[in-house]
Amino acid sequence: MTSLSKEDGAVSPDSDGPALHGPPDGAAPGGLDSAARHRVADQVFRTLAVGSGFVVSLVIGLIALFLLAQAAPSLAKNEENFFTYTGDWITSGSQLAFGIPQLFYATVVVAVIALLIAMPVALGISIFLTEYAPKRLVGPITYTVDLLAAVPSIVYGLWGILVLGPALVPVNEWLVGHLGFLPFFQQPTQVANMSTGGTLLTAGIVLAVMILPIITAVTREVFMQTPKGHREAALALGATKFEVVKLAVLPFGFSGYISGSMLGLGRALGETMALLLIISTAGPMNFNLMESGETFATKIANNAAEFDSPAKTGAYISAGLTLFVLTFVVNAAARAVVAGKK
Repeated sequence: MTSLSKEDGAVSPDSDGPALHGPPDGAAPGGLDSAARHRVADQVFRTLAVGSGFVVSLVIGLIALFLLAQAAPSLAKNEENFFTYTGDWITSGSQLAFGIPQLFYATVVVAVIALLIAMPVALGISIFLTEYAPKRLVGPITYTVDLLAAVPSIVYGLWGILVLGPALVPVNEWLVGHLGFLPFFQQPTQVANMSTGGTLLTAGIVLAVMILPIITAVTREVFMQTPKGHREAALALGATKFEVVKLAVLPFGFSGYISGSMLGLGRALGETMALLLIISTAGPMNFNLMESGETFATKIANNAAEFDSPAKTGAYISAGLTLFVLTFVVNAAARAVVAGKK
């Protein structure tokens, strides 16, 4: 038999088979090095993600502990009920008398006014931008609305007290004259506030403008994520544009709309400078929107000069602690609503 040479690629009959060559030096068989690197990267990413969540929770917990530690001594010395006392705050000398009902009332009223105005407007803008607006208008309108979020709060405050407030004076007088039988539009105890526009109504309108871009941005992005198949299915069934929005877009984006509204509410509850310029004097708790009032944030800022002793400081920090808890509860309730709609 003629044997083929090794140069021809044939194997000699006397050999046991083709020579087996191992992987090059430094390379792991089966790509084990690559898999190991992926496992290490996943573990590092997981550690960083868990650590970030832990850090955020730790910071929130430390803030709560700080507020509680600073407020506890003053609360212990408070001669009045912190939750029911509606008189003037007394923080001079060794006597302490303070409470939060009026602060809570003004904070909630202003925030509710802002939400009642901003939520429907933000919803309408979001639907228009995602469903009806020509493409050439979407960009400019979106930019204009988002630009509102970049305006400093003190500018909003100046606009509110110098422009919007005086412009609302005739409106306030008309409301008092024609709808004075309602508790919301009665003659105020401090007429000077109504004559300058420094009322809860003015403050609520300014806050509505401030939180409008937040609610609009979140709602718009959620509406844009509505599955295309949902829209096409509704159109295939003969639905009008309005019915597509009603049956496909709104059900899909409702949770995002609520989430954006709660983000705006958080901004409204903690707003300080704008409201400090518009409403800075205490008012009665009578649901009259023509009155003035102090929110938690404006009360603290308005009396910062009194932070010269632990007792005085603790009294105002107790108001900050209440605002902290209120914001936490509102956000928790919003998450519960969103979770229930999923």
